Amino acid sequence: MKLSNYLWLAIPAALAVGCKGKPDASGDVPKRTVFFDKAGMDTTVSPGENFFNYASGAWIKKTEIPASETGWGSFYTLDDDNTKNLHKILEETSAQTHDAGSLEQKVGDLYASGMDTVGIDKLGYTPIKPLLARIAGLSDYKALVNFAASSFKDGDGYLFGFYVAPDDKNSTKNMAQFSQTGLGLPNCEYYSKTDSASVKIRAEYVKYIAKLFTLVGDDAATSTKKANDVLKLETEIAKSHSTPVELRDPQANYHKFLVSDLQKQVPDIDLKNVFDQMGVKTDTVLVGQPKYYVALNGLLKSQPIDVWKTKLAFETLNSSASYLSKDFRDARFDFFGKTLNGQKKQKERWKTISYAVDGGIGELLGQLYVAKYFTPDAKKRMLDLVNNLQGVYKTRIEKLDWMSAATKQKAEDKLAAFTKKIGYPDKWKKYDDVSINRVSYYSNMESISKHNYAEQLKRINKAVDKTEWGMTPPTVNAYYNPSFNEIVFPAGILQFPFFDKDADDAINYGAIGAVIGHEMTHGFDDQGAQYDKEGNLKQWWTKEDEAKFKAKTQMVVDQYNKFVVFKDLNVNGKLTLGENIADIGGLAIAYNAFKNTEQGKGNTKIDGLTPDQRFFLSFAQVWRIKTRDETMRMRVNTDPHSPEVYRVNGPLSNMVEFYNAFGIKPGDKMYREDKDRVKIW
Repeated sequence: MKLSNYLWLAIPAALAVGCKGKPDASGDVPKRTVFFDKAGMDTTVSPGENFFNYASGAWIKKTEIPASETGWGSFYTLDDDNTKNLHKILEETSAQTHDAGSLEQKVGDLYASGMDTVGIDKLGYTPIKPLLARIAGLSDYKALVNFAASSFKDGDGYLFGFYVAPDDKNSTKNMAQFSQTGLGLPNCEYYSKTDSASVKIRAEYVKYIAKLFTLVGDDAATSTKKANDVLKLETEIAKSHSTPVELRDPQANYHKFLVSDLQKQVPDIDLKNVFDQMGVKTDTVLVGQPKYYVALNGLLKSQPIDVWKTKLAFETLNSSASYLSKDFRDARFDFFGKTLNGQKKQKERWKTISYAVDGGIGELLGQLYVAKYFTPDAKKRMLDLVNNLQGVYKTRIEKLDWMSAATKQKAEDKLAAFTKKIGYPDKWKKYDDVSINRVSYYSNMESISKHNYAEQLKRINKAVDKTEWGMTPPTVNAYYNPSFNEIVFPAGILQFPFFDKDADDAINYGAIGAVIGHEMTHGFDDQGAQYDKEGNLKQWWTKEDEAKFKAKTQMVVDQYNKFVVFKDLNVNGKLTLGENIADIGGLAIAYNAFKNTEQGKGNTKIDGLTPDQRFFLSFAQVWRIKTRDETMRMRVNTDPHSPEVYRVNGPLSNMVEFYNAFGIKPGDKMYREDKDRVKIW
């Protein structure tokens, strides 16, 4: 299921340091008494040399990444704690008997079915044999297209990147939308790069594809030929794909077509039949990347039908491997876990299935989660923080020296129109058409996929429901959604080290305050600034102000392009531009909001630190993460977020208040001349 254009906080699965405290009266939520890890600092490093290492160097030196993880640190450990809490809920729920069709029955039985590895392993790949047989029986490309389209209703779907989301230029209406698809590697650049890392990944990808075909009975020679055919076809498909940087431009990825006009661009794909088979009833669609569909139209006829059948068979095996027997799960992990991410071993099964339940029926599990682990007073404190930052943001906009009064008013109107979602939805999703049993994990996941697709079809050309959430309550993350003009903070992230209702303001404003400011600033980054207060892709800037804004954002690109990740790889300033703007703006707004508090106005030291020092160190420690080299390489190539060291040092190097707090001076690596500092929001 594809989501709309959410701008989220971070790529890691999770982030946090160990909990020091004692249980509160409920016995479920620990009461913390220590909020800053002073021992994790490395005071042998000058704060002006590398503040990330100064704040967390000792922790970095002594911390080892667990074998089953791609990295370790704040997001990861908080996610780990959250998953343990979900595990308790799932174990308790699955051990009890519940009324058929109830929330508890579906949650408990889905978990139980996923944990039944004995039953899953006995089945092998039996659950997908009918699907593979249908693919094997396809006679020509027209039959292939017909099959690809009809399979969407079964929760599968091939060839077409289909989803339903608000029209970017009419945010009140949902539309059928099509995007580029068809690649097994992270993006199109993986098929063309000639560096040694990319060449190795392609070689391992071929081995993985061949392994899957071997597991369904092909001999080694046949499997290797099929694997090479898949790579060759995907390499051709990749030529039609937009790059990650190109995908960041909402105007360039907005194309509205009458279906009759789109048909003229793809004459060999019968769109009426495709839409009938998919159940899509509309005369107008949005196509993000028409180049892909034009290329597909040609490739369907120019490439042998047997190669296309091999491609679809591989997609079936690849997408299903996680739900099949151990040999398939191991093969998938060997490529995606080990090769792409550098993991040493697979996560414990209970973690994998906890994630699967949350991802599949998250708003059922979420109800059980928030009842046990999210308190009303935490939600109230969080709302107070959000409102405080919103007020500060308004004041900062009013004082901007580079923006005209006309554009300022539009910006303030947009800021005031933010929808604020905290903790969990006011209206929970229903999964009445999802059938869950205790004995068939594959069929359970298939039922969820069918539900998700049917839910999308119901939305086509209907009014947008802006009460919906794009993340589940236990998620350790946050996001801004431009079409909804909303900022969203799930309950999962509203815990230490990001937030604790008992922490002093320096801790909370440096951590969750910067997160709040980050998400607010997404409404005014290079992408978000193209959407008006109603969530429409619409010009609301004067030409002069837009030119000034672009000049300032180019400074951000130039700064981050210079950050070195590996000897042969720097941060991509264009790919990470939106997140870097949000990091820089979010920290500045959080600091101003902190200075409105009693602690921020005073100079009382805690842990030997002034309020300002404590604020900046809280911010830095919330981003302390160690990442495997393989994962980091993939992130730099695919992720719009900068590596954590630069999420800390980048914003701080642009803040004179940070300089004052730690005595940063000319000649220090963290120091920039005033003319070189980014000052946007």
